[in-house]
Amino acid sequence: MGAIDVQSNRPIPAIQQIKLFSPSDWEEFIEEWATSLGSRYGFHTVERCAGAGDMGRDVVAYKADPMQDPSWINFQGKHYNAPLTPSEVYIELGKLCYYTYTGEYTVPELYYFAAPQGVGTKLSQLIKNPDSLRQALLQNWDDKCRDKITTTQSVHLDGDFKAYVENFDFDIFRSLSAVKVVEEHSQTRWHAARFQTGLPPRGPNLEPPAAIDPSLEARYVRQLLDAYGQCLGSACSDVESLPTASPTHANHLQRSREQFYSAESLRNFSRDTLPEGEYERLQDEIHEGVLDTAEDAYPHGFQRVIATIQFARQLQLTSHPLIHRMQSSDRAGICHQLANEDRLTWVI
Repeated sequence: MGAIDVQSNRPIPAIQQIKLFSPSDWEEFIEEWATSLGSRYGFHTVERCAGAGDMGRDVVAYKADPMQDPSWINFQGKHYNAPLTPSEVYIELGKLCYYTYTGEYTVPELYYFAAPQGVGTKLSQLIKNPDSLRQALLQNWDDKCRDKITTTQSVHLDGDFKAYVENFDFDIFRSLSAVKVVEEHSQTRWHAARFQTGLPPRGPNLEPPAAIDPSLEARYVRQLLDAYGQCLGSACSDVESLPTASPTHANHLQRSREQFYSAESLRNFSRDTLPEGEYERLQDEIHEGVLDTAEDAYPHGFQRVIATIQFARQLQLTSHPLIHRMQSSDRAGICHQLANEDRLTWVI
């Protein structure tokens, strides 16, 4: 559940919550959103330039490796209680002109103002008219920029630098729609955690392929075959011979593969809907919960598999955000994932 309006007892929409963010939280939110655009718009790297030394850059998106191609896009976060006005952005324009003039960084392809309240009418009109925006900056330079760009010197608008500003491309400036940013952010893995909303429905599980995928399944399947062999008193060398040697264990292997792919589906769901590391945290919780059971004494490895998975199904995991999207097969599947990484061993 997200933030609650105490008078109506209804969740506060994300578009309203962003207006309550701190400036730092707003920049983090823009970084999350810009990072999610990577696959759609071909961004190679997204960086947040936080702190006093950002030189007028907040969230930077590079289209390629910045060591090879310096082309970039800037998303400038401005968190105020009202729509942005020209007087609030002149300093940002001044920093961009000054630091590109001195060669600290290149001119971005595009420069977006990102504000939860949007831009006001006057600033919007200036952004749409680059020549007017340039003239407004020139007229307000001494008041808004000259003594505010650096703490070490005044930046006078004269000589070569004035000519540089007069010829600067002011057509690169844009404003972001807060509604669009929130809508696109809602499709990212950060949205549920940031706004404390419920997770979306989980899609269908992956189906195990007919043949074992050696790049994905080799280790946990080998561990199961070893456990079956110890139970039967003779080695199980491969999957193909298992139905003849023991139909019961062959059926167990098929169920185990379905459980493994169920857990892989949950891993993918977590990747798409939650911050990085949440699924690994779930694996760690289950590993910690079943380890004593897995390391207990058993007559054979197959009994260890059965006991460990039975205990995993009983674990209390009420604090994890994935708990309401887990299926009964996921806990067993996570045990197989842990065996696949040799964090659980069936034959000791």
